[in-house]
Amino acid sequence: MLTQLGIGAKKAERVLMTATSEMKNKALEAIAKALIENTAYIEENNRIDIENARSNGMSESMIDRLSLNESRIRAISDAVLQVASLDDPCGKVVSGTKRPNGLLIEKVTVPLGVIAVIFEARPNVTVDAAALCLKSGNSVILRGGKEAINSNKAMTAIMRKAVASAGLPEDCIQLVEDTSRESAVALMKMNDYVDVLIPRGGAGLIKSCVANATVPVIETGTGNCHIYVDKDADLDMAAEIIFNAKTSRPSVCNACESLVIHRDVAKEALPMIKAKLDEKNVIIHGDDETAKIIPDVIIATEEDYAKEYLGYEISIKIVCDIDEAIEHIMKYTSSHSECIVTNNYFAQKKFTSQVDAAAVYVNASTRFTDGGEFGFGAEIGISTQKLHARGPLGLPELTSMKYIISGEGQIR
Repeated sequence: MLTQLGIGAKKAERVLMTATSEMKNKALEAIAKALIENTAYIEENNRIDIENARSNGMSESMIDRLSLNESRIRAISDAVLQVASLDDPCGKVVSGTKRPNGLLIEKVTVPLGVIAVIFEARPNVTVDAAALCLKSGNSVILRGGKEAINSNKAMTAIMRKAVASAGLPEDCIQLVEDTSRESAVALMKMNDYVDVLIPRGGAGLIKSCVANATVPVIETGTGNCHIYVDKDADLDMAAEIIFNAKTSRPSVCNACESLVIHRDVAKEALPMIKAKLDEKNVIIHGDDETAKIIPDVIIATEEDYAKEYLGYEISIKIVCDIDEAIEHIMKYTSSHSECIVTNNYFAQKKFTSQVDAAAVYVNASTRFTDGGEFGFGAEIGISTQKLHARGPLGLPELTSMKYIISGEGQIR
């Protein structure tokens, strides 16, 4: 089955690599329209996934990630139209050099080829990934988790039909319907058909892909994001930033999971921060010092400091200075997004230069780590590695390069 998907993806790739921007945009517009027209069908299948998830004891924060309704489907459709409106990343001449022997050497952007995307209970990823891959000239093999299988099957069928109606091969978008672990591992090893693998999910999924894949992997998603409240912080600002970063949508990778706070302001700041977090009943895992300052604290373990909670929980560590804060963050970071709240210029510079992450913030919520919020347009995930791209993976990051050399009979 996977081999057939690979064969189909490769055939579609050859068509997509020469498709014009107009052809790709027409297909994207057809997808956006079809999603709206089939809202009831998508919701019907999504309800089955939600019922199964609740029967299996899935947390409410994870069910939120799984859930689709009319407004969310419209937002997904709008995101597809946004992708259609973006510049085509393919065929751009990055550089050109005329050699002394007369050869013209041009560096040109081209699609990556066939992209496999393995993801968990986020059915919106099905459409986001397909749209971005289509616009960047890549065919895509999607493999979602079992929790969203009915939603994924419904939306993939809708997209394939829409793409075919626009004159492009439906196999440029394909779904692995087998949600077993074996199918995921097999996809990770499809070197003959897959050019790059992008996993989107928790630490376990990312670790599995890195350990098992023989095709190139772009690591994305895991977000043990920290906020450090410095001794020179505006504490009201800090409380608002932490509340937003932790509670606005706790199930996403750019949510704050860990709070680090300077000892000099801990006694004043922590009650303020807890009062805000109590509005959403956030569970606090803190060190011994934290427990002495605020009530109802669960004593934090090493596991807590390393954990991506993806829910209404947070860890807290009190430190004696910025150096200890940076040391703590770098010990537990997933290299996604880290933040300092301070009015001290030198502390800001020290933090931004020494903290190694894809996004480093000064006095702003980590929830802004997003392609759209950065002004890049839609993205397929947040890369937490350094090759081949880092941060939001938008259309330009879904391309590679090739050299085109033009001559007049030159020989060497």
